[in-house]
This record gives sequence, structure tokens and C-alpha cells, in this order.
Amino acid sequence: MTAPAPLALYIHWPFCVAKCPYCDFNSHVRDSVDQAAWRAALLADLAHEAAMLPGRALGSIFFGGGTPSLMPPQTIAALIAAAAGHWSFAPDIEISMEANPNSAEAARFAQVADAGVNRLSLGLQALDEAALRFLGRAHDVTEGLAALDAAQRSVERVSIDLIYARPGQSLAEWESELRRALAFGTDHLSLYQLTIEPGTRFETDVRKGDFIPADPDHAAELFEMTQAMTAAANRPAYEVSNHAAPGQESRHNLAYWRYGDYAGIGPGAHGRRGGLATVRHRKPENWMTALARNGHGLCEERALEPAERAAEALMMGLRLGEGVDLRVLAARTGLSPNALVDDAAVTRLTGHGLLSRAGDRLTVTPQGMLLLDGILAEIVAA
Repeated sequence: MTAPAPLALYIHWPFCVAKCPYCDFNSHVRDSVDQAAWRAALLADLAHEAAMLPGRALGSIFFGGGTPSLMPPQTIAALIAAAAGHWSFAPDIEISMEANPNSAEAARFAQVADAGVNRLSLGLQALDEAALRFLGRAHDVTEGLAALDAAQRSVERVSIDLIYARPGQSLAEWESELRRALAFGTDHLSLYQLTIEPGTRFETDVRKGDFIPADPDHAAELFEMTQAMTAAANRPAYEVSNHAAPGQESRHNLAYWRYGDYAGIGPGAHGRRGGLATVRHRKPENWMTALARNGHGLCEERALEPAERAAEALMMGLRLGEGVDLRVLAARTGLSPNALVDDAAVTRLTGHGLLSRAGDRLTVTPQGMLLLDGILAEIVAA
């Protein structure tokens, strides 16, 4: 029998110094945090999840948020050590942490590396002072570049995040900014178009007419230029918004997109555990209360029907440049390959150059990636 793919572990730290106006992640601002209590609670939530997934090898750990670079390095070290006690580590385990480029956090990057983190994902978000102010970021360009230097000195693998398709951003401006970012030499870039998410301050601002989002046609031009520039710099897109040198893709995120098992702990964390969907309480205080009462932060644990699992796997896997193998997916879900997708829709979209099908492998073409959400809605079998 083939051994299961390595497990991925996600650890959510929900606290931020301030809420960014574009952010719809589970992040919270608190005047103070009881660090000892939070360390104990995360360790307890981890122990519960590990008991549900015994005997697995761990391929990646990802500290996300919120702002996990606000976590004390001692807490990071304790969680990594606990994970090593619960599971075996893959020899090349990837241990990532999201980080803000503020000076106080950058000063701890070396300690974070000593705690066991070997990959930093740095939220630069822009290389323009006015854009950083618009995005509500607490750092300026100089501080961001200093943090990038500190990250590159502390760990071998660094990724940077940038947001483009900002209001009024021209092709020439983004070309200059992206060319500068590519010259930094990081092996991974996450390049996201600005989207106006429900419930964010930006949604309110747009509704009030404070600014107008980028025109979709202009955003498409920016996207196409991004794909061309990153490919030319040997950082091609391997997912719709993620670019990496060959072999430097985020193994943790690939576990999601390839629909592997992953454990999620901390407030609001989701997981997929052998056909079960797990969800933890979002609000930090509710999560802590649940832990004290139940020994874990779960608020939902639900068995997924084969069709639902297949739909999720398709929606995740078709974001990847490699696409999905329908026969492999059928074997995992117990469905026939023909039951996974709407063949008529696949044939029609293939004719339009938006999809490619070679045997059992289905991929979205570069042109199709511009219309990914619509394509998924059409081809995923109901």
C-alpha cells in the first residue's frame, strides 16, 4: 500500500497591531495578550489534532495570521518541538512563518530562525510610499527593504508578497515595481491583485465612492504582464498568484492545492483530515473558552461527501499550472472520472482555449486563469 502524502500543519496566530483595510482574514487587535496562556492553549489544540492523525510524517508547518511574527520565539520553538514529538518530520520539512516588515519584528528574525523556522513570507505589499499608506501598512519602503535584508540573512528561503492592480496604477508603474522586486533574488513571490472583500474597510470606501477599483480589462493587462515578467525571470507562475524558481514552490500551499490532509489549529483554522472537514472557533476568546471546556478549539467536524470532496479538490487543483489528474481524483473519492466534471462544459471551454485536456489531466490555460472563477463554476459537476 502506498504511504499517505506528508501531512501539513497550519498554526493560526490571530493578533495584529492594526487591521489592514483590505484584509478579510481572521485577525484581531487586542490591547494585551497573555503569552503564557496562549502558548499552553496552542499546545493543547495541537495535541488534540495530533491524536486524531497518528503515525503520519509531517512535511510542512505554516505559522499564519494575523501577524505570527508577533509570537514570542519561545512559543514558536515550543510548537515546533511539540509537533516533532507528535509526528515524524520529513527530512526536508518546510517551516514557514508570515512576517510583517516592521523593525521590531525584523529584529527577531534571527531568533525565529533559531526556533526552527526555515522560510519567511514577508508582507512587503508595495514598494511605493503612497501605496503603502493607501494599503494601511505600518512600514515604509526603507523599513521594508531592511526587513527583507534581515530575512535573507536569517533563513535560506524567503518569499515576498506584493499587491498590484491598485487604483490608478499604470502598466509602467507596476512594471517598474515588479522589476525591482524580481531583482531582490527571492525564490518565491506571491503577487495578488487587489480585491475588495466583503466586510473590509475598503468595501465601505468603495461604496462611499472614496476610490474606484481597477478596471477589469486593465487588471487583465497587469496580470498578463506579471506572468510574462516572472516567467522571463525564472520565477514562473505555478499557481494563479504564486511564482517560484523551479523547486522553490511553497510545499505547504501545494498540500492545500493538491488536496492533501492538513491539520489546522488556532482560532478560525480549517483542516482536512481523512475526508473530514474541521473548523475551529474564529473569535480568540471563544476558541480559548472551547479549549478550556473541551480540550480543543473545534466548533465543527463534518464528514464530506465524495462529490463535495471532488468539487473542493477541483477548485483547488485547477488553480495550479500542473492542473489535476482526474483518474487519481476519482480513485481518492470513489467517483468515476466522468462524474467529476461536466464534459460538455470542458469540451466547450477547451475549444475556446481556456482549458487543456490531455488524457486524464485537466489544466486551465494561462488565458483561462483570467476567468478562473467562472470556469470552475461551469465545469465542476453539480
